[in-house]
Amino acid sequence: MIANYGYQDASGEYYIIIDTDKCNGCGECANVCPKSILEMITDDYDELVPMVKEELSHRIGYICEASDCVYKCQKVCTEDAITHSW
Repeated sequence: MIANYGYQDASGEYYIIIDTDKCNGCGECANVCPKSILEMITDDYDELVPMVKEELSHRIGYICEASDCVYKCQKVCTEDAITHSW
């Protein structure tokens, strides 16, 4: 499943895309996130997958900026399950 977090319209807000089908559930993305916006949850198929914390999902553009995080979660993901729109 592809999960989009943030805004997908033309507002210019940042968003993160997580492909939970590619994820191996290691949790490294959540461990390296400097803003602690990612958490590991158990999905409907009893698989451990990352997601953006619900209370932060609409504020990604203000919390997670490329200049600050330098794509740490994306770089550490060996399965290429995380991408960014910026």
